Amino acid sequence: MNNSILNKLKSLRNRYQEIECMLTQKDVIANREHFKVLSKEYLTLSKIMKIFMKWEKLKSDIKNIKILLNDIEMQEIAKEELYLLHKEKEILEKEINILLLPEDPNDQHSCFIEIRSATGGNESAIFAGELFRMYTRYAEIYSWKTEVMYTSDSEKGGFKEIILKITGKGACGRLKFESGGHRVQRVPETESQGRIHTSTCTVAVMPVIPEAKKEEINLSDLKIDTFRSSGAGGQHVNTTDSAIRITHLPTGQVVECQDERSQHKNKAKALSILSARIYANQLEKTHQESSSMRRILLGSGERSDRNRTYNFPQNRITDHRINLTIYKLDEVLQGKLDFLIEPIRQEYQADMLSSLSK
Repeated sequence: MNNSILNKLKSLRNRYQEIECMLTQKDVIANREHFKVLSKEYLTLSKIMKIFMKWEKLKSDIKNIKILLNDIEMQEIAKEELYLLHKEKEILEKEINILLLPEDPNDQHSCFIEIRSATGGNESAIFAGELFRMYTRYAEIYSWKTEVMYTSDSEKGGFKEIILKITGKGACGRLKFESGGHRVQRVPETESQGRIHTSTCTVAVMPVIPEAKKEEINLSDLKIDTFRSSGAGGQHVNTTDSAIRITHLPTGQVVECQDERSQHKNKAKALSILSARIYANQLEKTHQESSSMRRILLGSGERSDRNRTYNFPQNRITDHRINLTIYKLDEVLQGKLDFLIEPIRQEYQADMLSSLSK
C-alpha cells in the first residue's frame, strides 16, 4: 500500500474517532438531523476502519514472523505462514481500495435507456429492437422492473426510437457504461448478394432522479402540445388528443409520450424523461471536467461515440474502449451483458484508483 493511500486511511481514522466522540455528546444527540448525518458517516467509515485494523494487525504479524526466518528450525514454517499472510494482506488491500473510491450518488438509482436508430435505415431500426430486448433480458436477470416509456416504430420492424425505464437498485450503476454508439455488422435479410452491411444505433443511459432530489422545472420554460395518438392502441387512443409533446425552451429538449390512454399519464411520463435528460446533460458537463479515461468509459450517448461492434457472421463482439473482444455475441444478446460490463467496471475502478494514488 503506497504512502498516499496510507495517509488517507490515517486521516479517515482520525475523523472516525472524532465522530465516535461527537455521537456521545448531548447537544449532538438532541439535534436529530445532525445526529442522523453523523451516524451515516460513522457507519460508512466503520466499514473501512474494520478492514484497515485487520490490515494493520496483519502487517504487525508479518513483521513478527519475519524474525523467525533467522531460526533454522522454524524457517520453513515461517515461510509458509508468511506466504498465507501476504495473500490475506493483498485481499484486504483490494477491499480497502474499492471502499476508498468515491461513490457515484446515481449508481443506486433506476435509469432510463434511450435507444435510437442512426445510420443504416431499416437495418438500424431492427438492431435497435434487438438492443431493447437485450436490455430487457438483462433486467430480468437482476429482477429489475421494466416499463416502455415511448416508442417510435419502424415500418420494417424494430424501432426508430424507444425509451425504456428500468427500475431497481443499482440499475444505473451497472448500465451507465452503455451510453454511446453501438455498431452492427451482418448480412441483412434483404441483401441478395450476401454482402455484410454496417449499421449503427445510439444508446443514452440517464438516471431516474428521486422526487426528493428532483429540481423543479419552471413551467414557463415549457411548451406543451397535445395531439392525437397514432398507431395501435384501441379506439380511445386514436380518437382523442391524449398524446403529449413537451419542449424545454432553454435547452431545446423535446419529449413525446403517447403510449398511455390518459393525457395526464402521458404528461407525467414525458416530464420524468425530460427531467432525466436535463440532469444527464449536467452530468456530461461534469464528465468533461474529469479524466479522459473516465469520460471515454462512461460515454455520452453522442452519435460520434463508438462503444461496441457486434459482428454477427463471427459471433464476435468488441468493446473498443478497453480493446476487449469475445465470441459470445449470441449469449450477450440473450441478456448476459456482464461479459462486457464487468471488465469495463474493473477498468473504471482501476482508473479511479490510479488518480486516488496520485
